[in-house]
Amino acid sequence: MPRREISVRGSISAPMRFVQPSLAVWRGSCMRQATARGEHGRGFMLQSFQQDCIALLREKLAKGQIDRRQLMAGLAALGVAPAAGAQAQGTRDIVMVNWGGLANQGFGQFYGDPFSAANPGYRVVQDSTGPSVGRIRSMVESRRVTWDVCDSSATGAVLLGGLGMAEKIDYSVVKREDAIGPTFTMEYGVAPYSFSSVLVYDSSKFPTAPTSWADFWDLRKFPGKRLLRRDATCVLEAASMSLGKPLNAVYPIDTRGALSQVEKIRRDCVYWNGGAESEQFIRTGEAVMGQIWHTRASVLQRESNGRFKFIWNQGILQPGIQVVPKGNPAGAAVQRFLASMMANADGQVGLLGLLGNGPTNPNAASRVPAELKQFNPTDPANAALQVPLDGNWWGANYQRVNQDFLDTVTG
Repeated sequence: MPRREISVRGSISAPMRFVQPSLAVWRGSCMRQATARGEHGRGFMLQSFQQDCIALLREKLAKGQIDRRQLMAGLAALGVAPAAGAQAQGTRDIVMVNWGGLANQGFGQFYGDPFSAANPGYRVVQDSTGPSVGRIRSMVESRRVTWDVCDSSATGAVLLGGLGMAEKIDYSVVKREDAIGPTFTMEYGVAPYSFSSVLVYDSSKFPTAPTSWADFWDLRKFPGKRLLRRDATCVLEAASMSLGKPLNAVYPIDTRGALSQVEKIRRDCVYWNGGAESEQFIRTGEAVMGQIWHTRASVLQRESNGRFKFIWNQGILQPGIQVVPKGNPAGAAVQRFLASMMANADGQVGLLGLLGNGPTNPNAASRVPAELKQFNPTDPANAALQVPLDGNWWGANYQRVNQDFLDTVTG
């Protein structure tokens, strides 16, 4: 078996390299175990989008790009609200669960305050335990549900709903017209924000800019290392489009064809687990082209004065889905909170300006400042170039397909 070089990153600033055949096998095995537990890789090494949002806020504060008040407002919009002091008599909590960090910070104007003002007697508090599918399932099965709203994914919503572990969204309360499309209003989840996986590249390396995933796969015309996430979601869509699939024909994914494409370039790829890592791979030149979250691609483009660029063409537009565990303690009140988040166009635009998360309310686009439109995944011009992620397809196929993907990239 040929030895392959694996890049491993930790808290140090520069990558350490090990040439060890068994390491790839070990990492792939651990990822497959996490998949089998229903954690979609989030519980082991693989970072969720919201975890990276919190990391981005920390980075912006450290760079002086935002102040403490803006940090707190951003955390509030992400559902990172304080555990707060003593509960007022008669006050009911709505517990939001996210992917971690800064639980003692305040929450502010984007979502929490408007809901509390409109619904006296309710407050939103935060739990940073990390709402993996496996944890939600365990809580529901034990009949000890303490969570009301969980930051999940389209895939997670389908899996939990199919297992009877999530409450259906009450669309007599939550308004479908408060979302720009069905991608953001699922049977078992709604999305008050969006994000995209896009093609980013180092423009100093190529006389002609890449314009598609076909170019990404063309190592002769565009030589150099490639960067992919260590997860099948969005990678297989890109692989399918590299074969010529149009936006409206990506689903159902031809997994055999897509995995064959991944196999072709796997020895020319490095793989990322977290958003900061993906950004660093491009900055340091370890990869000259990659598929990363648009929030990180936007940072790269801005801070490099355009040396690093990204394109919306053939991006994969994804919903930031919130799910409600079956038997949640706040009961039907959580539906009003979800409705408030979905209807809050101004709050969604504020989050775009602070962090880059795309609004999902149709009234938001006209309120986005001109200088932010090019970085907004749901701007009509940008959204038209992308394929909306099919959460129902991934919910039915993720565990099997992701294991096949991990087997492919680890050899």
